[in-house]
Formats: sequence, C-alpha cells, structure tokens
Amino acid sequence: MGVFTRLGVLLASVLMVLVFVLPLWEIGLKAPQYPEGLALQIWVNKVSGDVRNINILNHYIGMAKIEQDKIPELRMFPLAFGVLIGLGILSAIINRRSLILVWCCATILFAVAGLYDFYSWEYRYGHELSEDAPMKLEDSYQPPLIGTKQLANITASSWPSGGGYAFTAAALIALSIAGFTLLGAIRRKA
Repeated sequence: MGVFTRLGVLLASVLMVLVFVLPLWEIGLKAPQYPEGLALQIWVNKVSGDVRNINILNHYIGMAKIEQDKIPELRMFPLAFGVLIGLGILSAIINRRSLILVWCCATILFAVAGLYDFYSWEYRYGHELSEDAPMKLEDSYQPPLIGTKQLANITASSWPSGGGYAFTAAALIALSIAGFTLLGAIRRKA
C-alpha cells in the first residue's frame, strides 16, 4: 500500500484516541423548569453533565433513569476503540492490503453499529415509558438522533461532540481508503 494510505490509517487511529479525552455526544434539554437548559455528555466510558436534573425531568414523563452502571456500552467501547486504534497502527506498520481492509471494514462497521445502538437506546428510553408517570403523553418521546425536536414543553437537541466528530472523521478516512483500495484492485483486474 502507498505512503498516503498508511498515513491515512495512522491519522485515523490518532483521531480515534481523541474519544478518550473528548465526549462522543451531547444531548441538550430545555424546559420551563430549566430555562437555562440542561446538558448530558456521553463519553466513551461515562455519562456526565446534568444527569441528576435530567433524571428528575425524565421522571415526569416516565422515562427510565439514566444510570451509568447499567449502560454496558460504557464498558465495551473503551476496549473496542483500543482494538481499532491498535489494529490501525499495526496495519499501517505491517502495510498489508488485507489487514488495512480489515481495519477499514471494522472501523466503518463500528461507526454504523454505534449509531444504530445509540438510536436503539434513545428508542427504548422514549417508548418504554412508565405507566406511573406523573405526566401522561399522547405519543412516545424519543429524543432525536441528530438535530432538535420539540415534544410537549421540552426541546431536545442531540449532536456529536468533539470525540464524535473525531471518530466520524476517522470512519470517513477508513471509508475512503477502502473505496480507493477496492477501486484500485478492480482496475488492476480489468
């Protein structure tokens, strides 16, 4: 593989290191009780921000309590990112097309699976509402995956944060490398 491919894999691996020091995602909530807004940061291994107040607000509509210890992804993601980073560095050093493609595919699949998992997490929280909630909603309340959404008197916004943008860039680099590598292989066979 060429020097640009190897540098791309190394750059993407370095970008992934940022998920250990920057939050992956941020969810913001505005409600009459909290006009200044509430923020929840989702990191690779923890949840921070206004968790206590968000749990109080969520209680009124029957959403489950956000409990860091009950989110298995927060234990699995550090290991998964560590493996992707290690595999990326190793594949750039060894410089084998097959290993680089394995790293590219693993990175892309992890990005897609991570978004799907987050969507599923939001879906469960927004659709499995307690029957004993003080406030009954006519519809479910699912926060947006990306963007802003108004439901009842709550405005929720959900956006990638620094670590999420870094991983997105790494996944796009992996997608580009995989695409150019496969395109080159097709051209050589033609």
